[in-house]
Amino acid sequence: METFSITAAAVLWGASAGLLIPRAAYRFSVPHDEPWRAACPAGHSLAGARRGWLGRARCADGDAFGPSTPAIAVVVAVVCAVLAAATGARPELVVWLVLATVGVLLAVVDFAAHRLPDALTLPLAAAALVLLGGASVVPGAGGSWTSALLGSLLLGACYLMLFLISHGFGFGDVKLALSLGAVLGWYGWAIVLIGTFAGYLLGALYGIGLMVAGRAGPGRAGLASRIPFGPFLLTGAFVGVLLGSCAY
Repeated sequence: METFSITAAAVLWGASAGLLIPRAAYRFSVPHDEPWRAACPAGHSLAGARRGWLGRARCADGDAFGPSTPAIAVVVAVVCAVLAAATGARPELVVWLVLATVGVLLAVVDFAAHRLPDALTLPLAAAALVLLGGASVVPGAGGSWTSALLGSLLLGACYLMLFLISHGFGFGDVKLALSLGAVLGWYGWAIVLIGTFAGYLLGALYGIGLMVAGRAGPGRAGLASRIPFGPFLLTGAFVGVLLGSCAY
């Protein structure tokens, strides 16, 4: 009964949080050399106090734009439900629910614009370490803040090396690695390896799918043929957290 209540609460949180994502996803989904969107496709301002960054992507005349609000709400709710079922009543569940919401937002933006904004990745890394630090002092915590910190630093350093030697790796992925390393490191080094490998495997499968569909490979260039690694790295971390939670 307790597990059901926790999962139900997580679903409610995820669905509610998911409703706030579409407007931010639309505003952040721009190329690297462009400022954040300040207006909807019809030209109505999104910068007002009543509109701002959070909420449904709907302009003043009622027309919807950007990513689907119901779809995002469902995705966040499902992710939170699975996390709750795997983690149970341990204090780190609160951390996972908060970070998962931002993770979905980052995945949506990266798929749309091949960009992981500093305005999201850097606060996410700081939040991951601070929140996990708080969870570590609560009785019943299932991980180690020290290994989370070391995982963040190590994975960030490894991704930085990949960025320096690989033309297909973005610096946004390096900054995202700080968060992923902390989340995976919470459950130990084995989970860091598993979660990182899972992310690369999923990205490779997506790349193979693009090649089979003729959208990537020799003679193909541009945004449509590049692989947004962020969503797959995030999904790999999600897999790692589930395994780490179940193994505790």
